[in-house]
Amino acid sequence: MDGLLCYCRAGFEPELAGELSDRATEAGFAGYARTERDSGHVVYVCEDADGLSRALPWASLIFARQKLRLLADLRGLDPRDRIAPMLAALQGRARFGTLVMEHPDSDAAKPLAGLARSLGNALRPALRKAGLLSAQDDARLPRLHVCFVAGDHALLAASDPADSAPWPLGIPRLRMHADAPSRSALKLEEALLVLLDEGERRRLLRDGMRAADLGAAPGGWTWVLARHGLRVQSIDNGPLRQHVLDTGLVEHLRADGFSWQPAQALDWMVCDMVEQPRRVAERMATWLREGWCRHAIFNLKLPMKKRWQETRLCLDLFAAQAGEPLAIRAKQLYHDREEITVFATR
Repeated sequence: MDGLLCYCRAGFEPELAGELSDRATEAGFAGYARTERDSGHVVYVCEDADGLSRALPWASLIFARQKLRLLADLRGLDPRDRIAPMLAALQGRARFGTLVMEHPDSDAAKPLAGLARSLGNALRPALRKAGLLSAQDDARLPRLHVCFVAGDHALLAASDPADSAPWPLGIPRLRMHADAPSRSALKLEEALLVLLDEGERRRLLRDGMRAADLGAAPGGWTWVLARHGLRVQSIDNGPLRQHVLDTGLVEHLRADGFSWQPAQALDWMVCDMVEQPRRVAERMATWLREGWCRHAIFNLKLPMKKRWQETRLCLDLFAAQAGEPLAIRAKQLYHDREEITVFATR
């Protein structure tokens, strides 16, 4: 079977399937999406999967945590010997740099973690003996992914290290810091890790830069920015945690995040307000259009239905109203729920 294998948040398979289908069609590739609700993954079947993979970079996909090139769909695996069919399916393939044993991030697949881990211990030496896996991990070569969706059903896939998430399942495992004012801090930390590359983080998050956090209380996103040395104006009628104010980098302004505007241009604006996504998109566009900030990260809370359609509408609305060419990246992050996170820079 030729196609792509993409992981997503369980329950968002229709959104990912819709995104892949629409974008494949727009790029001129014929195919179809195959998935099940709450499975945590989507297979997009396409005759020219290599071409489609190049046309749809992982960083450009909103609902895909990970993008892989599907190599084989192995069903009815004999529990007494799952390795032989895998070696046969990979015969003639170029050597892989490392082996990643996985299962979709879904309730049904989580019990497969033990099987994936134990089989990996036996599969690695077998792959090396067959010349299919480097003797030592080699980050320059494609990764081989074995994804168990059931005890007798595995998907074999490959990832390009330059065009895929570097974390298993596409999930960066972040720890909640003891001083974080709220769990929402993890959303901004993940956004900075996923939506910006290492060079951008060094260049765009420097001591003394100035930022605004709209709808800041209790201060999770403000706290993250202050940890990077930014001076933050935190806009919210609600209170901030005292230790956030004690950093000496935070000014708390009791005002409405939707109506407040800065007295002078800022480096950053971030926003995690609970509001209609189109209203947020329009307000964020105003900030970029008026030059009130150079870089922004904000969340769009999605409706319960037609979420892919609403995502496209809001991003198109934002881009059109911002009034100038912007670099725009969006992802549904692991720490997001019914929302996507957007990074935009002038």
